[in-house]
Amino acid sequence: MSRIQATFAQLASEGRKALIPFVHAGDPYPETTVELMLAMAAAGADVIELGVPFSDPMADGPVIQRAAERALTHGIGLTHVLAYVRAFRDKNASTPVVLMGYANPIEHYGIERFVKDAKAAGVDGVLVVDYPPEECEAFAQQLRAVELDPIFLLAPTSSEERMARIGKVASGYVYYVSLKGVTGAGHLDTDAVAQVIPRIRKHVSVPVGVGFGIRDAATAQAVARVSDAVVIGSRLVQLLEVETRDNVAAKGAEFIREIRVALDALPRQT
Repeated sequence: MSRIQATFAQLASEGRKALIPFVHAGDPYPETTVELMLAMAAAGADVIELGVPFSDPMADGPVIQRAAERALTHGIGLTHVLAYVRAFRDKNASTPVVLMGYANPIEHYGIERFVKDAKAAGVDGVLVVDYPPEECEAFAQQLRAVELDPIFLLAPTSSEERMARIGKVASGYVYYVSLKGVTGAGHLDTDAVAQVIPRIRKHVSVPVGVGFGIRDAATAQAVARVSDAVVIGSRLVQLLEVETRDNVAAKGAEFIREIRVALDALPRQT
């Protein structure tokens, strides 16, 4: 059982929902990434999604694009991202880490080498935005062979066929993108999310996390009522990009703690 699977199993036994923050590796300052990850885990993050910088983040809105640009300006690449995970693992052996990014950096690094090095670094899952399930079955098999979870995206436009295909190859959890468009766009319609989650569950046996548009405790609670996890990225990155170097970790922990309290205030579901 992977760390991700064990984490969700433990949360399910407690009737609690997972909190999954996204931050970009190397942003807003390269030297604060590991400290920020540790602070968020201590504040109640159950899984950490760590963004891999890429020059053409086509699915991301302005906030995440700026984060990628800042990280690239600092020279942060996949080698540095794996080093951050190793450093995090030196002090935290339990909180799962999912690398989230695009195919180009992984293919440039070398897929077999990436899988081997990601496992050695302590990565638990990989979400490649531009790897649709029908085009990466071999990659997913390579990940699962070393107990890394391939994480896939679903969207409001996903067909029943796409849901079924992802249900066959995904492990760990699936990430439902609640809005059409890029990260940080639009207004979250929690009623629409509540309607689509049962459709997803017909095809997918792993937990369902929901992201895009979750900006505060109230929206996190609303989404958590119908899902297994909430994913928060743009709002967190937006808060951190204006912080001083010395305050990044504290600000991240403060925000995560607020969301954690809101999620734990929900009635326990057993």
